[in-house]
Amino acid sequence: MADADAARNPDSAKGDWFVDKRCIDCGASRHVARGLIVRRGEHSVFARQPSTEEEIHQAWLAAELCPTRSIRTESRLRPPARIYPHQLAEDIYLCGHNHRSSFGAHSYFFTRPGGNLLFDSPQYTRKLVVPFEEMGGISKILLSHRDDVADAEKWADHFGAEVYIHRDERSAAPHATHLIEGSAPTEASHLGDGISAIPVPGHTKGSVVFQVDETFLFTGDSLTWSYEHDAMRAFRDACWYSWPAQKQSLIGLAEYRFEQLFSGHGPWSPRREASEMRRLLLELTERM
Repeated sequence: MADADAARNPDSAKGDWFVDKRCIDCGASRHVARGLIVRRGEHSVFARQPSTEEEIHQAWLAAELCPTRSIRTESRLRPPARIYPHQLAEDIYLCGHNHRSSFGAHSYFFTRPGGNLLFDSPQYTRKLVVPFEEMGGISKILLSHRDDVADAEKWADHFGAEVYIHRDERSAAPHATHLIEGSAPTEASHLGDGISAIPVPGHTKGSVVFQVDETFLFTGDSLTWSYEHDAMRAFRDACWYSWPAQKQSLIGLAEYRFEQLFSGHGPWSPRREASEMRRLLLELTERM
């Protein structure tokens, strides 16, 4: 990398921690260090130096998640032994180590008695291989769409995992062992163990969201959460297939029960009553 690219962004707060100019504004670091790392212009920067134990941990979460490794310290501190997987809910973990080919999208690890699940793919790294092995490996890799495939094949090869992706996204994951069919939310596929694959064309033609136990929804890039507005949102400026189709897909998705969503680009939501989540989803479609 060129020294100029790795130079400190002068908009970062003065002090040891900084974000360099390689930042691609994926926003991922801002989801694990809300308020500590903020957006200025088209980049993420430190609004202030981390001072408490919690803020230092947040800074390390951001550093080990950043797809361009842009979050660093002048003193070249080394990260603690194990930052990720980072627990978000009882059995759901943020993987971190986001992949640049996915433009920094999040991926999630879900421990299950019937076999652990990986939703979209992080970088293939020993920092995750070892804890995943200790937690029982990976049974299924569930890919939401072509943009977030990343190192899925490496993870599948290592753990002997099945790989699911929609048929229309197959070219992005030729190693997939199972193809999801359907062109509307009404044509969901049931994958066993309480898992449903729900087609939601819009962001891409073969975008899919995964519902687990009628409680958790893994949405890829079709749907995310806004903490600023306590509401759901979608990305019109990053809709590669059809915005009208995406709106209709999300209207259809409202017929499925869920209490919490975990997205690729954007943060995960708080857990709410299913009726409240349905209301918020339909409010989003009205705004669309």
